[in-house]
Amino acid sequence: MCYDCQKNELRGEITDPKMKKMFNIPEECYKQSAFLRNIKVNYLRYGELTEKQISAFNEVVKKLKAEDASTH
Repeated sequence: MCYDCQKNELRGEITDPKMKKMFNIPEECYKQSAFLRNIKVNYLRYGELTEKQISAFNEVVKKLKAEDASTH
């Protein structure tokens, strides 16, 4: 699913400070990665994530930021 199609699902209030910080990444990362969008949608839908989901999310964000830094 494309970013524009999923944009409304990504909107929602995140009250957990740890999760709020984790999901506070550049919008460009969400545009580039359906995986990141799906993790956030799952969190908004179910209110929790597994440690593996959190770890994988953080790894993908780190890779995207590294790729972005190397292109600038």
